[in-house]
Amino acid sequence: MRRDHVVKEALNRTLAQIVEASSVELIVGDAHFEDARTISVRSCATSRLVRADRTLISTGSSPYSPVVFPFNRPGIYDSDTILELNTIPKSLAVVGAGAVGSEYTSTFAALGTKVHLIDSRDVLLPFLDSEVSAALTRAICRSGIEMHSSERVMDCSCADREIALTLQSGCVVRTEAVLVAAGRRSNTECLNLDAAGLAPGERGDLKVDDSYRTAVPHIYAAGDVIGFPGLASTGMQQARRAMSIAFGGASAPPTRDILPSAVYTIPEVAMAGDTEEAVQATGVDYVLGRARYADNPRGCIIGEKEGFLKLIFRREDLKLLGVHAIGELASELVHIGLIAMTAECDATVFDELSFNVPTLGSLYQDATWRLVNDRRRAVA
Repeated sequence: MRRDHVVKEALNRTLAQIVEASSVELIVGDAHFEDARTISVRSCATSRLVRADRTLISTGSSPYSPVVFPFNRPGIYDSDTILELNTIPKSLAVVGAGAVGSEYTSTFAALGTKVHLIDSRDVLLPFLDSEVSAALTRAICRSGIEMHSSERVMDCSCADREIALTLQSGCVVRTEAVLVAAGRRSNTECLNLDAAGLAPGERGDLKVDDSYRTAVPHIYAAGDVIGFPGLASTGMQQARRAMSIAFGGASAPPTRDILPSAVYTIPEVAMAGDTEEAVQATGVDYVLGRARYADNPRGCIIGEKEGFLKLIFRREDLKLLGVHAIGELASELVHIGLIAMTAECDATVFDELSFNVPTLGSLYQDATWRLVNDRRRAVA
């Protein structure tokens, strides 16, 4: 349960080394805008004014806390405080089936907890390719997790060691603990954004353009503070690109800005590029290449029976448009497709390369060969 803290400590050590090597002055304290180019930083009893021609806001986010839940009562947690558990609850209701909620749901179910997953939507993780989302839903249900889709929590009452959640349908879920994973709120409340000429959204988020500029051109924002996808990997890359543009290293973002995403459920899911639904919406003619873990030597070795890789190619020239994976190490597997898309490769790269066997990477070759063979049979 302390994995997140370990990861944060490792990242902090790495960042401290980078800051030191880059000769960057690090100022620790609470900061807020005095005006669009002046930032006040207060630390203990001292304060300091910093003038900046360019500013990057990357203050992250915190769990959103709906008022219906009494967070001051034992057994009610958010995605931060759940890490302070001393014992694993026998039963748990997770409210919110976003990435965080789905990850915790899988983790606690694997630890033997009876888990109820409650969400207002009727599709799990709708940003995923629908085929992957459906496969993850089946896997979650098989693991014993009870899903309550298209439901909202209308009331939360605590009595002794039992917590009762009354849902919109009238169903009552009784459980030992509740994890509220109802999204995030950007950490902008104390920045005095008005003084900088900025107006945050409903949950404190900042709107940016393709270059990560806010409504004030010399102020940029990146990471959780601008909302979805809110991943550490994407946030760091967004910030790097924003500052590269700000200081003249790049005049514009790449023609196709592909940022991968992964959800560490059990099984993992990951994607880069377009979903099949997104390609359909553009009217582009496409073909699919698929490969199952169960037909792959490494997949058989690790016993992954349900995982698969899905590749989306433009029919005209077989350029790779999207890669989607579900199964063990999907978060690693997706990077091969990410590199291919960034380099604007077509299916030939997977058809002709030699992949180590047994590896999950060879799923790309399996999927491509199946696609090529299907096309040949269709022509014959």
